[in-house]
Amino acid sequence: MKIGTYQPNKRKRAKKHGFFARKETNILKRRRKKGRKELCK
Repeated sequence: MKIGTYQPNKRKRAKKHGFFARKETNILKRRRKKGRKELCK
């Protein structure tokens, strides 16, 4: 049986899209300036 494309992995997801991934670039600063309620997922 073939597996689907989405294989959830919390660690991998956090590393790619989490707060600390965003901190590396200046995305957070830009979103704060814009006044986003939620900085990142």
